[in-house]
Amino acid sequence: MMKIAFATQDKQCVDAHFGWAKHLAVYEIDRDGYHFLESFDFGGKLDEDGDEDKLAPKLEAIKDVAIVYVAAIGGSAAARVVASKIHPIKVNQPEPIMDILDKLQEVLRGTPPPWLRKALDKDARRDFDFEDEVEQNG
Repeated sequence: MMKIAFATQDKQCVDAHFGWAKHLAVYEIDRDGYHFLESFDFGGKLDEDGDEDKLAPKLEAIKDVAIVYVAAIGGSAAARVVASKIHPIKVNQPEPIMDILDKLQEVLRGTPPPWLRKALDKDARRDFDFEDEVEQNG
């Protein structure tokens, strides 16, 4: 079982830049199904203003998710998401959340790619460090 977040303006589609998203909808998914858990709603000034602090509540809201789907994400925000051991995935155009969940469930039923297997293990191994993947030479 893993948690996935979606940056959305309407709670239906992934259509929002991470930093400006009005909502982060969180679902739980495994190979047998998925269900909506909660939506974190963000009001106030969300436009692009270089205010990094607006990211803190979002990062806190999704701290236990494995993947976050976004329409776009800035470099520093992406770095902070990855540092929280969350895998950001960018969609090229607005995509319905349900379609993404259906596709992801199909992948989970088959042979998930290595990065997704790691995401699935996130709850079991919170201390996983990506540095472990890099072979130490000398």
